[in-house]
Amino acid sequence: MEIILAKSAGFCFGVKRAVDLAYSKAGQGEIYTYGPIIHNKEVTGDLDKKGVHVIDDLDDIAEGEIIIRSHGVPPEVYSAIEDRGLKYTDCTCPFVKKIHNIVHENHNKGKSIIIIGNKDHPEIIGINGWCGNSALIINSVEEAKNAVLSKDKEYALVVQTTFQTDIFDEIIALLSEKHSNIEVFRTICSATGDRQSEAVEIAKNADVMIVLGDKSSSNTRKLYDICKKYCENVYLCERICDLELQNFKKNGTIGITAGASTPSVIIKEAVKAMSEMENKSFEEMLDDSIVTLRTGQIVKGKVIRVSEETGEVAVDLGYKSDGIIARSEFSEDINAEPDVKPGDEIEVFVIRVNDGEGNVQLSKKRVDADKNYVAIEEAAENGTTITAKVVEQVKGGLIANANGVRVFVPSSQISNRYVEDLSVFIGQELEFEILEFDKSKRRIVVGRKALAQKEIDAKKAEVFASIKAGDKINGKVSRIVDFGAFVDLGGVDGLIHISEMSWGRVRKVSDVLSVGDDVVVTVLEVNPEKGKISLSLKDLNADPWKNAGEKYAIGTVVTGKVVRMVSFGAFVELEEGVDGLVHISQIAYKHVEKPEDELEIGQEIQAKVTELDLENKKISLSIKETLERPARPAKEAPAEEEAPAEEAPAAEEAPSAEEAPVEEAPAEEAPVEEAPAAEEEAPAEEEAPAEEE
Repeated sequence: MEIILAKSAGFCFGVKRAVDLAYSKAGQGEIYTYGPIIHNKEVTGDLDKKGVHVIDDLDDIAEGEIIIRSHGVPPEVYSAIEDRGLKYTDCTCPFVKKIHNIVHENHNKGKSIIIIGNKDHPEIIGINGWCGNSALIINSVEEAKNAVLSKDKEYALVVQTTFQTDIFDEIIALLSEKHSNIEVFRTICSATGDRQSEAVEIAKNADVMIVLGDKSSSNTRKLYDICKKYCENVYLCERICDLELQNFKKNGTIGITAGASTPSVIIKEAVKAMSEMENKSFEEMLDDSIVTLRTGQIVKGKVIRVSEETGEVAVDLGYKSDGIIARSEFSEDINAEPDVKPGDEIEVFVIRVNDGEGNVQLSKKRVDADKNYVAIEEAAENGTTITAKVVEQVKGGLIANANGVRVFVPSSQISNRYVEDLSVFIGQELEFEILEFDKSKRRIVVGRKALAQKEIDAKKAEVFASIKAGDKINGKVSRIVDFGAFVDLGGVDGLIHISEMSWGRVRKVSDVLSVGDDVVVTVLEVNPEKGKISLSLKDLNADPWKNAGEKYAIGTVVTGKVVRMVSFGAFVELEEGVDGLVHISQIAYKHVEKPEDELEIGQEIQAKVTELDLENKKISLSIKETLERPARPAKEAPAEEEAPAEEAPAAEEAPSAEEAPVEEAPAEEAPVEEAPAAEEEAPAEEEAPAEEE
């Protein structure tokens, strides 16, 4: 007896992906499939035992995650899921999704839609939803003969992915005679066409054809119908045990094929049963056509297709089922196209072989990582650095990817200073030193604290060599403190003291600057020995004291605004950056106890300039000299003049701590490039355990 097993039998690409996802979600909470994930009771029953349940109505659940099967759904199902706040994963087959797009676009253009397929099949129900359920649905040659098409309309025609190719051709011929303006989209899945063509060739040469699959499966029924045309003895069964094999001739040819919803375990079971009839073991039968795979193997395969929709890559491993590599296995950028093409031979790592689903999960990153692990080990031995891209934040630090190898970066080792928000490093590609390499635990710890300091020292030297006092340069505010703002000048920080932020009065640094602001500053002083750079935000050419000698000559009457009061007088702003002092004895002719008794903050006054000290930038003012001296009462004795000894200190002799901002005590200079480590650096966080790498 000769057994011919169809190479294309079993799960198609779309079904494999959906079933694999369902199994991967099992045990992760309330998981549901919207309708049976495939038309196979063996698979859906097994999933139900594992906690993945079938629902046909969203009203049946209040929470959980939905898996949309490969058949696809109408747009209103997506809306209903979102309205209920449910999470979902869309496993619609890319070929079906393409039909949705065709129907939606042509319907929006005003064309009428024709769908060739079974109106009760979930795939057709989903497709029809994308044209508002307005499509003309035809499932047979007879229905095509009776179809009525309007000559005033344009039509777009699509077909169910699993439809029988020869019947589709007949229907197209009939409809073309009825109407000349039908745009035909041949959307039968290529895998379906291959499966049907192979079934024809096997059926022509077989004495008996066995079609395996669920009897409710549309594509399985079509395979049965095709085989019946070319072979007299055709059997449709869900499992090989449904047949009485003892009635088969042992000297005949038996052909075996299976629908797209048939797991490989059922196919293998059938081959085993047939082989036992000839006293040939199952292993011997499979060795002739199928490679044995196991999880953890590194094998070579040939790329057979790259999906435009999903970026998944199908690989021929010489195994019963093709292997699938996810798009994310080729690049950290999930939107990047895989850098392979059909025909390329590549090495892959077998993540999982699941015979119950017929799906082989493959990884390219694992192969690359194993090769790069050796390179990192050599770097650790030689004391050289590696380059890695930071990909995620974990407890105690960061995870970086060094050419596919995950390495741990403790929070205390990412920089030479304390960093509060580690997430700013995610996505950056940086150079690291290897701090720990534990081969037995596959634990690699890296850091760049020392490297960061070296980089800063190099940048410092470059900046200090390139700037001088008087230069105007661009920078970005990196840090705000009470006494000023630090500005990043390209890897080195300079300080703008609060007194250098404006010619006017600045009460708080945050009133003028914010972290992240771009500024143009003037270099006041460069001190390489102390590592300090003093900066000014003022326009030095606009110094209001340059013309003060002319504008505020002694004897000039000026107008100003009271801005500050002290015990010995009031400071008056004459213009931005220029203040004068009205001593308490110069406020009025009468005795004044407190300046507040006669003046208010913000009050506009006139005063005469009585003294001008340009070198020390001081102006003394008198309000009373602009006023008329009051007449003395006739009978009163002359008023006793105030004794000089009892007067408050003269304006220019007022305590320095109370003078205008420019004369206040010198602000304390902080280190330019960073605040003291003892004040700013937080204790290093505990390193992440090895399993978090």
